[in-house]
Amino acid sequence: MDDLRDATWRKSSHSANGGNCVEVSDNFPAAVPVRDSKDPHGPALVFPAAAWSAFVTAVRNGGLDASA
Repeated sequence: MDDLRDATWRKSSHSANGGNCVEVSDNFPAAVPVRDSKDPHGPALVFPAAAWSAFVTAVRNGGLDASA
């Protein structure tokens, strides 16, 4: 996916106001672009939608708790 001009970006509702946020775009059916909010014109990582969904589910369920 090379063209992200039509991406609609959003930050997580859990993002703090410190500027250390990631933004995602939900308007691509098969992929989820992710970028650093501090560098909106910089590169974006693009994940398959199923992989991003699995990651988000794991985070929500505490499966990626670094303190464990």
